[in-house]
Amino acid sequence: MTRLVIDDVSHAFGERRVLRDISLVITEQRVGIVGGNGSGKSTLARMLNGLVLPSTGRVTVDGLDTRRDGGKIRRRVGFVFTDPDAQIVMPTVAEDVAFSLRRAHLSREELADRVTKALERVGLAGHADHPAHLLSGGQKQLLAITSVLVTSPEVLVCDEPTTLLDARNSRQVTHLLAGLPQQVLVVTHHLRLLEEFDRVIVLDEGRVVADDVPQAALTRYRALIG
Repeated sequence: MTRLVIDDVSHAFGERRVLRDISLVITEQRVGIVGGNGSGKSTLARMLNGLVLPSTGRVTVDGLDTRRDGGKIRRRVGFVFTDPDAQIVMPTVAEDVAFSLRRAHLSREELADRVTKALERVGLAGHADHPAHLLSGGQKQLLAITSVLVTSPEVLVCDEPTTLLDARNSRQVTHLLAGLPQQVLVVTHHLRLLEEFDRVIVLDEGRVVADDVPQAALTRYRALIG
């Protein structure tokens, strides 16, 4: 597994401190991050591939520092946002997946093959030529995840990937994430998604207040939110 190290990290947006003195080493395959609104969990997730840089401390991915090596890190650590509309950039489903491979220097045939196989894996092959923004919410999230996965990242970080979805689509996305070979870190309010994970980290007011196996960590989180 990739070694993600958060070393004495704090972060502030203006006068507001959102993370305080966090140190973590993450090597497990399935890790959940939970916390109330404003706890800093999304900021922490964005630090893992350099979308946000810490105010103090450092974040490294197998020794690569997010301050110096952001491009290399983002090729290894993919990120999925809460709202897939913020991530879908091309008119059609197939074009959106292909756009992620624009720097891969593939032939037209190789590109088409990679895109087709990626869409088949998530059940979207029949929608290849459909307008991407006319998909259902669940299909959009599957497309957003696929457009990241097609680049073969070692790590996938998902920021509340099921929050905007109904129960059926949430289960579909949960099933997809559970079957991935990649190391997966998920920020979520849907606690059942984390029951089979290896580790859950609980944040409160920018600090880590629990870091344990799911049952113990989620018990602490439920007590925290009352």
